Amino acid sequence: MGSRWSNWFHDTVSALAYSLAERHAASGDPVLQPPHNDLAQFILRQQARLPDYLRGPMRAATLGFDLTGLLRGRRFHTQRPEQRHWRIAAWKLGAWGPQRDLIRFHESLVTLALYDRLTITAEESYPAALPAKSIPTFQPALGQPLCCDIAVVGSGPGGAITACLLAEAGREVCLIEEGPFLPLDSCRPFSRMEMEQKYRHGGLTVAWGADKIAYVEGRCVGGGSEINSGLYHRTPPEILARWRREFLVEALMEKDLAPLFALNERDLSVSKLTGPAPAASMKLHDGAMHLGWRSLEVPRWFRPAETGSDSHSATVKTADPRQSMTATFIPRFLKAGGKLLAETRVIRLRSEGQTWVLQAQGTDGAPREIHAGTVFLCAGAVQTPALLRRSGITQHIGNVLRMHPTLKLVAKFPTTVNSAAMGVPVHQVKEFAPRLTFGCSISSPAYLALGLLEHPSHGAEVSRTWPYLANYYAMITGDGSGHVRELPRYRDPLVRYTLTDRDRRDLADGWRKLATALFAAGADTIFPCVTGSAPLRHPDALRQIPESLPVGAGNLMTIHLFSSCPMGEDRKRCATDSFGRLHGFTNLRINDASLLCTAPGVNPQGTIMALARRNVLQFLGHL
Repeated sequence: MGSRWSNWFHDTVSALAYSLAERHAASGDPVLQPPHNDLAQFILRQQARLPDYLRGPMRAATLGFDLTGLLRGRRFHTQRPEQRHWRIAAWKLGAWGPQRDLIRFHESLVTLALYDRLTITAEESYPAALPAKSIPTFQPALGQPLCCDIAVVGSGPGGAITACLLAEAGREVCLIEEGPFLPLDSCRPFSRMEMEQKYRHGGLTVAWGADKIAYVEGRCVGGGSEINSGLYHRTPPEILARWRREFLVEALMEKDLAPLFALNERDLSVSKLTGPAPAASMKLHDGAMHLGWRSLEVPRWFRPAETGSDSHSATVKTADPRQSMTATFIPRFLKAGGKLLAETRVIRLRSEGQTWVLQAQGTDGAPREIHAGTVFLCAGAVQTPALLRRSGITQHIGNVLRMHPTLKLVAKFPTTVNSAAMGVPVHQVKEFAPRLTFGCSISSPAYLALGLLEHPSHGAEVSRTWPYLANYYAMITGDGSGHVRELPRYRDPLVRYTLTDRDRRDLADGWRKLATALFAAGADTIFPCVTGSAPLRHPDALRQIPESLPVGAGNLMTIHLFSSCPMGEDRKRCATDSFGRLHGFTNLRINDASLLCTAPGVNPQGTIMALARRNVLQFLGHL
């Protein structure tokens, strides 16, 4: 019976994948032609990566979709192509949200897989993974507890810096990471393979609410630093002032953090471009300048380019100049004698006198136990509060999650603005900061095709038109909030988020202002990533944009999550003191994005790393 159900499910997914892919066949590009057997396998793998509370419902919904075909005489996967296309369209435009979500889920995965192939060139060669003999991870003896002075849970920007500085101070440190150790160049950046290798749940994580907001978490050694664009900001002074005033955070003046920012900038090679910026990035900058708006080049934690440049890219890629934790602080940590325990998930904590016991599990299913005098939790704004709540620690934990909700537009220009070697766009418009920030986003064919899902006739042309297209975003600071909750009997936490009325107005205003800048830059068509929206072909069309983003219409996303365990001396609202020590505990600390009191309005990793360094120095008695 199990095999029969499995075969039925596979047949349904295959029929969906093939039917969704057929609309791209007319493009004429050989990589978009049938057969698409590998698409079904990719979708099956991604479904298996979904949060555990979604896998069963998604499987049931997929089989239910197949059974609805009986209303027309035959199950979906046995119908003729024209019947299948009709059924998909009916569900995609249906009034019931789960119907639309099911089709969008499969359509997004098919689009990503198809158009990702266009980015691959013959000269690109990325290893599937770092050879095992090169992985410097620690393997404790089975059945024996691992004892250490300090355990650091999570190896992203907060955790890697924490573990490195503690190890270099001579402390015995074990750094525990749920994901695998992979080199920075194990796969092409922002590719389908990167999603499969390095993203939690394959990138299929969503904050639930009236408006679903897709978000991403790194799940590998180095965490989010391995998958992001590396744009870097110092915390705006007005944000620091707000945190001092409203949350009573101590030692948070600009003068307190400036030397810490400087050290991190040195260690990460934070720099601006040495050559011309990508053309798509310059378009946004030029449009802002034309309107008299403030626009700036954002520095990145990239090594200065060692290669030449062309008219459409920062560098012609002969070596990857990106920096990350695996390229910087992780090697320093290992050199200092730290132990890296990868592919190990910490399930819960318990206190035994002066010792913390971390109950963990390896990817092989074997239980592991780590004993530590002090624990630093650095698993991120979702996983840190989830771990604490599973451990029975709930005071101000996971109650106020903040993020930067983001709306995207695709702009088409009459001249080429994109190329395979474009690199990372670096300009942001800050005229309306902190409320609104505009920028240019990764614009590979796959990401462009995803951005055009609401405009399918144009999406099918991406293989031909992508050099003239680029992705742009409007990011808001936002007044909304969410929470993180553990679910009984489930492994994965549930994240919810609610936009406020002002957030909806800000998103619509950001949509309007960003489109204004892109028209000023010479765009001839703008495609909003908004359900039911029409392409904008003239500035006069901006009058069509509503005053407030309709509920459920925006295909929103974010890569910035924080504030789920805010720091400060106000015990009525703060989970930790000013330096990340949980109120009521002496040897349990947080040192990641969870500590940020509110949304900072800028890319947050500069803030995360400066606070992490500050808090470690205070712990060591150097502040």
